[in-house]
Amino acid sequence: MLEEVAGRLGFRDYLRQHRSLNLAYRVIVAVVGFAIIVAGIVLIPLPGPGWLIVFAGLALLSTEFVWAGRLLDFARGKVRSWTDWVTHQSLAVRGLIGLASLVVVAGAVALFIRVQGVPGWIPTIG
Repeated sequence: MLEEVAGRLGFRDYLRQHRSLNLAYRVIVAVVGFAIIVAGIVLIPLPGPGWLIVFAGLALLSTEFVWAGRLLDFARGKVRSWTDWVTHQSLAVRGLIGLASLVVVAGAVALFIRVQGVPGWIPTIG
């Protein structure tokens, strides 16, 4: 789909014709893509869309790098397999998985508070 839009706009063809512009574009995509992935990795243990952000970074990288597309396909397959496995488990097993996730998140929050202190935007009592 992205290739279709890029084909209509012609900007990738223009960049490919100019070697330095093409290299600069690929470097920018790489830097931004890796920055998004790093931000996502940092957010994985915290409440929020950490994995979604990692996948977004991979998707951006896959627009220019074949290896990123293969890695994204592999990761999608693993997530799909995990989701299928979890949905076929009993309610007790799914509850334990949810509880384990909650413990990991609570541990990450506790570690954050221990290292950084209580954020200033949290109101204090008394």
